Amino acid sequence: MFDHLSFGVSSLERSLAFYDAVLAPLGIKRLFSLTDIAGYGTDSFPRFWLVSRQKFTHEVSRGFHLAFIANNRNAVDAFYEQAIAFGAKDDGKPGLRPHYHPHYYAAFVIDPDGYRIEAVCHEPA
Repeated sequence: MFDHLSFGVSSLERSLAFYDAVLAPLGIKRLFSLTDIAGYGTDSFPRFWLVSRQKFTHEVSRGFHLAFIANNRNAVDAFYEQAIAFGAKDDGKPGLRPHYHPHYYAAFVIDPDGYRIEAVCHEPA
């Protein structure tokens, strides 16, 4: 549905270290990088962008949430472990969320800039 998404970060260097680590278990890597912007993806087209917040004047949007696809439950677990190791705050440990659907396995964290991010697998164990 979406072509790409970007959001501002207070420290691009810190965010690059964080997202390089937490997205790797999901098969997502940094594909593009300049001094104030970087893009991530799974193929040759970046779909998730980080931009230095210095380019913007507005604050982080409340209610923002981004879910990354995980191919399996182990990838969700690894995403969560990496995120916590890189300073994220827990917002929902890895596990089933059957109130969404029977196979919804996800983990939620708050990144260093306060964004709520998730890794989710919709496949059965």
